[in-house]
Amino acid sequence: MSLAPKSLRALKDIRMLEITWSDGSAFRLPFKLVRVECPCAQCIHEITGERIIQPDSVPEDIHPIELGYSGNYALKVVWSDGHASGIFTWERLHSLCSHIAAVKV
Repeated sequence: MSLAPKSLRALKDIRMLEITWSDGSAFRLPFKLVRVECPCAQCIHEITGERIIQPDSVPEDIHPIELGYSGNYALKVVWSDGHASGIFTWERLHSLCSHIAAVKV
C-alpha cells in the first residue's frame, strides 16, 4: 500500500485534519494534536529526542493557515501561531492516525 493520502482537508469548524488514505480508510486528527506532535527541531530536541513544545502552550483554537506538499512524501503546515517548520511525512501522519487519538471517519 502506498502511504500517500488520497485527500487532506482542514475542517476548521470542528478543528480537525481529515486524511483519507489510498486504501479508503479515513481519519480525523485534532489540529492541536497535530501541532503538538510536530517533528521539527524547534519542537523536539535534535540530540535527545525530548519533546520541547509543551501541549499547554498551544492555543485551543490553533488551526492551519496553509497546507502544502513537501515533494511527494510529506505535508507542510503553516499554523495560526506562526509555526511553519514542521514537515509531516506520510509515515508520520499514518502513525498518528493509527496510534493516537484519531477519530475514524
